[in-house]
This record gives sequence, structure tokens and C-alpha cells, in this order.
Amino acid sequence: MNQRESLLKELRGEAIGTISPQSSTEEVFQNQVLRPILKLQNDLFVATFENYINKNKKDFYTLSIEKKLLLIENAIQKDIKFRNTYKGMIIGLFTLAEYGLYIQNSSNLNKRMMNMLIERLKSQIQLFEKSA
Repeated sequence: MNQRESLLKELRGEAIGTISPQSSTEEVFQNQVLRPILKLQNDLFVATFENYINKNKKDFYTLSIEKKLLLIENAIQKDIKFRNTYKGMIIGLFTLAEYGLYIQNSSNLNKRMMNMLIERLKSQIQLFEKSA
């Protein structure tokens, strides 16, 4: 194991979620790689979304909770450049072996990644309130 790989694994910590012999390859990847990275990068994800709404969606703070949740979802699903920014923050913390697994099934793993990110941001909606 090279230095970068061991540093990344140490930084991310243990797998999050249950992995059983019946788990699919995608499920194992999600719990061993994606969830720990999403947890590690959470503060950066929140700051990035805050920057996005301050630059592009100034009316965000006046929206109802339901519309804010919808905006989070739409921003990540429909704004390709913004979504790619988040993907880069995640993929940049893959080891070479993990990247090899990722590129074999990137479409499904991207969906998992973005859905998990959307849910993570939605669950922290209270952090996106305008400071008085």
C-alpha cells in the first residue's frame, strides 16, 4: 500500500453501514468508500452549497422549507457544473484501486453518490439560514 492510499484510508476511517456476504459490489463500495468520504467532506459540502446559493439563488432564504429542499435536489441533479464539483470532491479521495472499481460502474455509483449527497444536505437544511 503506498503512502497516499494509506493516508486516505486512515483519514476516512472505517466503513459506515452493514456489509454482509449478500451485499452487492456497489453496496460494499458505498459503505466502505462513499459514506466515509461523504462524512469526512461534510463541512466542505455545506460550505460549497452555501456559496452556490449566495451566488446563484439569492432568493433561497425567502423560500419555504419544501421549496428549499426541492432547490437542493434540482441544483445537484440539473446543474451539471455544480454536480461535477461535488463529484470531484468525492472522487479525489479515492485510492487508485477504488477509482478502478468506480470507472467500471460509474453511472450507478454516480447516482448513489449524488442521492446520498442530496439527502445529507437536505437533512442539514437548518444550516442554510441567513445569519442575522
